[in-house]
Amino acid sequence: MTDARFEDGAERPLYLGAEDAEDLKIISALVQDAVLPITEMRYRPGKRQFLMLVNRFRWEDHSAEAERVRSVLVFEGVTAVRSQGIDRADPDTILSILSLDWTPEADGAGVLHVVLAGDGAVALQMEAVDATLRDVTRPYLAVSGRAPRHD
Repeated sequence: MTDARFEDGAERPLYLGAEDAEDLKIISALVQDAVLPITEMRYRPGKRQFLMLVNRFRWEDHSAEAERVRSVLVFEGVTAVRSQGIDRADPDTILSILSLDWTPEADGAGVLHVVLAGDGAVALQMEAVDATLRDVTRPYLAVSGRAPRHD
């Protein structure tokens, strides 16, 4: 084993996994205020996956510049998907994520709720908590030039 080096703290793209409700809280905090077109959600029943390509605000960056980054949010072991309060037929719909909430059921299974602004939600019936968040582009300046606010 070697000592840590200054370079080891260099900024890198996020690639995080969640295997329980506590892990999921971290990913939820990182995708708060992420936006995505409704067309960037996909359920792959044959692979039991639900994917979202989001533009997330970089809450972990404490610099003066407001940055976003495109990230893939993947949920594994998904057996059913339901949504409410969103019009999936309108391809121009832009969604904003407020939180990811886990409701446990028997034997480790449960429902993951993707809570959206405007009273919308997507409910994923899952065998267990199994989520990953991976940045797939370099950060870019947010169009608004500032961090989202919650008054």
